[in-house]
Amino acid sequence: MRRERNILLSPACVNELEEEYVSKSFSDNWVAPGGPQCILFENELKKFFGNEVFPVLVSSGTAAIHLSLLALGVNKGDIVLVQSFTFAASVNPVLYVGAKPVLIGSELNTWNMCPEQLEKAILSYTNKGKLPKAIITVDLYGMPCNYTQIIEISKKYNIPVIEDSAEALGSSHQNQLCGTFGDYGIVSFNGNKIITMSSGGAVLCKTKERAEYIRFLANQAKDESSYYQHSQLGFNYAQSNMLAAMGRAQLTRLPNFIERRRAINAFYKSLFKSYDYIEVISEPTVAYISNYWLTCILIHPNEHGKSNKDVKEYLFSMGIESRYLWKPMHLQPLYEKAEYFGANLEDSLFENGLCLPSSPVLTNEDLRYIENTIKKYFKS
Repeated sequence: MRRERNILLSPACVNELEEEYVSKSFSDNWVAPGGPQCILFENELKKFFGNEVFPVLVSSGTAAIHLSLLALGVNKGDIVLVQSFTFAASVNPVLYVGAKPVLIGSELNTWNMCPEQLEKAILSYTNKGKLPKAIITVDLYGMPCNYTQIIEISKKYNIPVIEDSAEALGSSHQNQLCGTFGDYGIVSFNGNKIITMSSGGAVLCKTKERAEYIRFLANQAKDESSYYQHSQLGFNYAQSNMLAAMGRAQLTRLPNFIERRRAINAFYKSLFKSYDYIEVISEPTVAYISNYWLTCILIHPNEHGKSNKDVKEYLFSMGIESRYLWKPMHLQPLYEKAEYFGANLEDSLFENGLCLPSSPVLTNEDLRYIENTIKKYFKS
């Protein structure tokens, strides 16, 4: 008997704690942008990331990337090197500022930006007398980039890095938290992320002065004056006090969320270990610690004729949501004319990969149902 669809990919995990925090903003009658909950949440993020980081809450991770590009002075015609294997929100802000995105392919170990292809692209443009203005890395599905090499390259050519860690809150490389490697770091609190405030994000800055400028831009760039005066273009990217309260509650639960998502990843590794044509996303070395925001698999071409499309359709019929991996930006109609430096590894990942349910709300009963469903399919 088929079960109605009720196992989703990554639903939020909320309870009475979030209700308690949000109720406080209601009782204070402070539900507008900014406010005491925003200040408290930024302070708690600062404590989480370390005193050398200055967080600024904004309305989304996308807004955070946009503001970071503006803070770096990226303008029309500038070159920005961006990871191709990602969601469009990592790249779209480059177009917002009128710059030119140049797409960088992935390395096999992490699925993230390949340092060799990155340097190849930099040399190609410096040889033309045009130094790229910024690099945007992405810590995909919670897996850190190879920052040992990428930061070395960025320093070598003096190109600042914006680190898109929207999916990687709590992940680390060489014992350093994701979001703290770049000149600016980005985290997201969207509804499907490892912690959520329904929507929102933050820019992680390296100095108080940078944070103040990001906050200035995010709040309509209002000059210091007794009346509303504007000398430069600003944006309505401020965060809600009420949502910040929810984020504070979620942050207290982050260690448990990471522990559970890592346990779910281990569950899938055990489940698929007897199928030599199925690969589960894994940390390449002990230097990488992933929060495993989503557990992803690759179903390599095999003699059984099993494909990611077939598995996805079967799981859907059994009430289990799965999704294809991100379609690379160089294959997207919007970016098909963008220059690309890579070996098309991402094409294969997209063609063969699936994201599987990974939320902490999954019960042991849910996991048993997933296990039995998958075993039944692969025995057929």
